Amino acid sequence: MALPTRPSNIGLLYDWFAELDRPTVMHLDRPFDIAPEAGVRHVGAGLADIVRDTSAWLYAAGLRHGDRLAIVKDNHYDQVMLAAAAARIGALPAVLAPLSSVESVRAMVDRVDPHLVVASPAMLRRAAAAGTTLSAPGIRTVVVGRGEAPAGPDLVTPADLAGAEPPPPNPRRYDEPMIVVHSSGTTGVPKLVVHSARTIGDKMSRMETMRLPIVDSSPDDVTAISVAFAHGRIVSWTAGQFTRGPKELVVIADHALDNAARMLQAHPPTSLEACPNIFQRWEELAERRPELFARVRLFIGTFDAIHPRTVRTFLNASRTRFPVWGQGWGQSEVGPVCIAAFTRRSVRERPEAVSATSDIGFTLPFLARVKVVDAETGKKVPRGTPGIMMVSTASRCLAYLGEQDRHDEKVDGRWWNTGDVGQRGRFGRLKLIDREVDILPGTSGIELESILLDRLPTATEVTVLGVPGRPPVPVLCMREDTLDPAAWAAATAGLPELDDPIVIPWEDVPRTATWKVRRLELRELVLGTKDKIGTGRWT
Repeated sequence: MALPTRPSNIGLLYDWFAELDRPTVMHLDRPFDIAPEAGVRHVGAGLADIVRDTSAWLYAAGLRHGDRLAIVKDNHYDQVMLAAAAARIGALPAVLAPLSSVESVRAMVDRVDPHLVVASPAMLRRAAAAGTTLSAPGIRTVVVGRGEAPAGPDLVTPADLAGAEPPPPNPRRYDEPMIVVHSSGTTGVPKLVVHSARTIGDKMSRMETMRLPIVDSSPDDVTAISVAFAHGRIVSWTAGQFTRGPKELVVIADHALDNAARMLQAHPPTSLEACPNIFQRWEELAERRPELFARVRLFIGTFDAIHPRTVRTFLNASRTRFPVWGQGWGQSEVGPVCIAAFTRRSVRERPEAVSATSDIGFTLPFLARVKVVDAETGKKVPRGTPGIMMVSTASRCLAYLGEQDRHDEKVDGRWWNTGDVGQRGRFGRLKLIDREVDILPGTSGIELESILLDRLPTATEVTVLGVPGRPPVPVLCMREDTLDPAAWAAATAGLPELDDPIVIPWEDVPRTATWKVRRLELRELVLGTKDKIGTGRWT
């Protein structure tokens, strides 16, 4: 019997999944902040009940069709469930990650201009400690999560709103704004990216719901994920997993090594997705306890470039016959654009100074197109010549909330300027070189970082910064916070000239919600300057 048509609006997705009555079970590393009493094990009907109950107390708090909701809470899968509850009413949810910078969070909330805020006690305490609040006076805030929140006149809890009936579904139309997510924010306050049911729920999720070899789930699969759940990626991930119906979904909201080990041991995955820098941090775990990854046949990295050493470490930890690493390249604004697959053979150690994972593969057939152009003229460049990568796709976002001029600067007809520098090679394969803002003359920072990670086994992070008037500056994080001069000399043999390395603790590196390095902030931290080589025009 054919499945009922999957709704493209996330506000209706959980009810649809409940109607399928699949045996899929979701396991959490801690209870949802919006339903702490519900425990850590959920089936489809239970997830739908939580979304409906959440829509009831959002409605009781005053949220209505057409209103905006700002969600600022601790990382967990219930961030997207809160968005679904708001979208079910027809409100516009903005899912904001709990960034380290309170000023950036407040700037994003102000840009949302919400009717209602949902926030965690931790975020409210951090704002109070910084001498500010998360929102303007008079805006009601519903407090969800662990711990005590500072007192305030506009604060309520779901318990204060209990007893209300869920309003009937009243979602926005297909092409109207449905959800606001945000960019990584590596160069400043993240941009607020507006998507509709068409762009993110339908077009962007289309690849996720296709029955494709290798990436498809079977009823026996255990699919684990550890990412920033405020990212728009989670909308399409949810649509894909609900369509495929694996045996188990494992949510790891806390990326710490001990917590990840606990969850992976309790629920050994056959498919594992995480942010590249989370995988990089987990390399130590894969080396010490490879049995945790023994059943994984598919690793998936999204959001950022991945380094060969990381891919090699996890593929070697798997005991399956032919494990595969799937790597996607795209942006919050346009969704997935290219996909590449790596095997043990393709990421084997090489004597030459190259990075296999700079290859981002081919564009997704029928879903996206890419052209590489000269940054000044906008004209296509020959194959093998670096240029700005432009994307054409039906999943392109509608706007930047509060910064439409910045959005329009990146649009050229049907083409979107990604701000990434790349080149097209043989048979149309694409190679990622750098972000334009991070460009290094005559070389690739991404490739240099990959090579140095390969040659420094105890390095946990390598960031190469371009600074005008001097060689590129390598900033290293080492497991013991020390760097042997002889090891450094060997690691840099045959590479372009580099400045003296700077070693800092991993914890001191400024990061985004997806653990990307905030390079401009790092540059100011270690070099005392914001000067860069790239223009940053398309950030």
